[in-house]
Amino acid sequence: MAAANHYELLEVPSEASTQELRRAFRSLSKRYHPDTTELPEDEAREAFRRLQQAYLTLSDPERRRSYDATLRGTLRVVLPQPSVRTAPKPVPVRRPLSGGEWFALLLLVLAVAFSLVLGVGLAWSRGVEFLKPPSWVAAGGQTEASSPLLVDVGSAATSDPAVQPPSAGSGALAG
Repeated sequence: MAAANHYELLEVPSEASTQELRRAFRSLSKRYHPDTTELPEDEAREAFRRLQQAYLTLSDPERRRSYDATLRGTLRVVLPQPSVRTAPKPVPVRRPLSGGEWFALLLLVLAVAFSLVLGVGLAWSRGVEFLKPPSWVAAGGQTEASSPLLVDVGSAATSDPAVQPPSAGSGALAG
C-alpha cells in the first residue's frame, strides 16, 4: 500500500474524473477497511486512513489543484489556507401573502361565516334548543328513575301490542 502519491494510492491516472476517483475509492475501501480486510488491524487502519486522505484531497477541486501543483514542483512556499465556506443564507420562512392568497382566505372566511349563519338560522326557524344538555348527563340531580329522558324499553315493548313484531308462524312473511 506504499505509494508515492495519491493517484498511485487510488490506482487512477492523474487526469481521472470525479466518478473514476469515487469508483476507485469504493473498491479500495472494501479491500482495506478494518472490518472487511484480512490485514492486521493496525495496518488496515493506517492504509484506510491514507486512502481516505487521498480521496478527500483529490475529490475537492481546489485541494486537487493545489496537490497537482505540489507534484509538479511549481508551488513555492505557500501555506495551506483553510477554505472558508460560508453557509448559504436560509430562505426566510415567513413571506408576505400574495393577492391570490388573500382572496382565497377571504373566500374561506366568507364560506365559514355563511355556513354558521345558515346552520344557526335553520335551527332557530325549526325551534331547536341551542343549549341543550347531552342525553348522557343527568339533568339537575334527577335520578335515572325520575328522568323523563330515560324510558324503560322492556315495559313499553310488552305493554303495547302495536309495537310487537308478528310471530314467525302467523304467515306475515309470505315468500
